Amino acid sequence: MGDESRIAYSDIELEGINPVKTGKVRSIYDLGDSFLFVATDRVSAYDCILPTPILDKGKVLTQVSKFWFDFIKDIVDVHILTAEFDDFPDSLKKHEKQLKDRSMIVKKAKVIPVECVVRGYISGSAWVEYVKKGTVNEVFMPEGLKESEKLITPIFTPATKADSGHDENIHFDKMCGIIGKDLSEKLQDLSISIYSKARDYMEDKGIILADTKFEFGLIDDKIILIDEVLTPDSSRFWPKDLYEIGRSQESYDKQFVRDYLNKINWDRKPPAPVLPEEIVNSTRQKYLDIYEIITGSTL
Repeated sequence: MGDESRIAYSDIELEGINPVKTGKVRSIYDLGDSFLFVATDRVSAYDCILPTPILDKGKVLTQVSKFWFDFIKDIVDVHILTAEFDDFPDSLKKHEKQLKDRSMIVKKAKVIPVECVVRGYISGSAWVEYVKKGTVNEVFMPEGLKESEKLITPIFTPATKADSGHDENIHFDKMCGIIGKDLSEKLQDLSISIYSKARDYMEDKGIILADTKFEFGLIDDKIILIDEVLTPDSSRFWPKDLYEIGRSQESYDKQFVRDYLNKINWDRKPPAPVLPEEIVNSTRQKYLDIYEIITGSTL
């Protein structure tokens, strides 16, 4: 890698092209008949963008997604057209330092406004709700579950999408009320199928895929998987050899950052605190490690 690879990109600025949307991590540009998705090195926690970027994070998100889109394309159509910079239009070539390895060109789709979450283990917000009410997404669960325990079968726990603020976990019936029962059932089946195939693959790699979330869109009423897929930002990856029921787990994802923020008692309100160098370096290494485990190659 050249020196430019040592730059952490909090923001992407493409001269002459304005983003049509800028999210917590990604910027989306309209190329006419397709979109350009660019993953920055920003990191968010508790729906707040932190001021400290993680070097190479955007590259990991893009390249991991590229791997999984190819891996699960037999289950569902995917939106990626190419993530190979050499195949990008000539108009983007001058932006190689900013775009190479951290961007992809994708099909345009109408976004379905529901997050499709699949959980194989009870953790995170699901565990918090279970402790309080005995439910997950307003559905009663078996009594006596422990934190991080494996569920008998994976469960589908949708959430409403939010451009700002917290996403809201919702009952499946509410999802049906938003997008219709037929589409909801199809997305539930697809989500569990994708999760199950990825879970089995990761098991062989010594990793537990505890949960993940998917986003879908429609192209001419046909369902298509969009955004990112099975990345450290959208999934919980736990090392099998360190797994222990009854506690939170070591993980190859941004839970490491959340744990630090909880340790310093941040109130989860802007402005977010600056991350110390050791947290940044350790988080970067976790992203690089899970990339290598998933893809079998180094970044």
